[in-house]
Amino acid sequence: MPESLPDTMRQLRYDGAGGPEVIALETVPLPQAGPGQVLIEVVAAGINRPDVMQRLGKYPPPKGATEVPGLEVSGRVAALGEGVSGFSLGDEVCALVISGGYAEFAVAEAAHCLPRPKPLSLVEAGGIPETFFTVYSNVIQRGRLGSGESFLVHGGSSGIGSTAIQIARAQGARVFATAGSAEKCRFCEELGAEAAINYREADFAEEIQRLTDGKGVDVILDMIGASYLQKNLASLAVEGRLVMIALMGGYKVDGLNITPVMLKRLTFTGSTLRPRPKADKAEIAAGLARDVWPRLDDGTIRPVIHATFPFEEAAKAHALMESSAHLGKILLLTGR
Repeated sequence: MPESLPDTMRQLRYDGAGGPEVIALETVPLPQAGPGQVLIEVVAAGINRPDVMQRLGKYPPPKGATEVPGLEVSGRVAALGEGVSGFSLGDEVCALVISGGYAEFAVAEAAHCLPRPKPLSLVEAGGIPETFFTVYSNVIQRGRLGSGESFLVHGGSSGIGSTAIQIARAQGARVFATAGSAEKCRFCEELGAEAAINYREADFAEEIQRLTDGKGVDVILDMIGASYLQKNLASLAVEGRLVMIALMGGYKVDGLNITPVMLKRLTFTGSTLRPRPKADKAEIAAGLARDVWPRLDDGTIRPVIHATFPFEEAAKAHALMESSAHLGKILLLTGR
């Protein structure tokens, strides 16, 4: 390891399960990059809903992950592990990590790193990996959204939602979204949604039928789960695909009528990103580099950053995430 690197670093951890007050700052030895890995000097770390669920004790880290939260970072390559090629010391990158993002230095698989898009600052790049890996793998790879098709994303004003709207539009799809206020609906439409439905004031399934002249949409990206399942099935077109990535509205459904699955030949699928094999994530990264990075480089797509917080104010950042008042991404800054 180069002599210029420090022996220790600051990182955040959870002092037990609970509210934002359990987030603690500590000093620990610097981690080392193993074979096929890089050590990143972190500039920004994204906050995501799974971080909150882990803090509450409802989403334990998978095998091979540390207890340190944080699923995405941006920064500079500080050290190269054995066998790494294609990166040099000082390269500015963003990366998906399985854990450890809430730290001044983080270890990432080299195959899960991507270069900082040209128009973006290193801070802005910190809002890319988790949502872009998730949306690309579920909407494009799993949901097979194609040009000329129609797409609905729930929670359109979130980090996932704002990314999904832009990627779906770039794919040539008609885009619809749901959100919980007039302000959030406007935000979705400004990003490229043809229409955004305020789910507090209207039945989104009825609105989707109206907006599509009774056809329904081809792909739905859902973070809500059980409470939306029946309406999601009603909102899909023939041969439609429902892709589920979170269960904020529960995971058990009573009295579900599955007849639409057969009558409309629907596909009901889903995935989680964090525990997937390294090779799967490397394949997603390669797809992003090929299909999405050119759009980031030319400014067609960009992450939407709602707010940034210094490490010392991580509790405030988590409180904002839990409030759902944000529009886009929330980032932690290390000050490096």
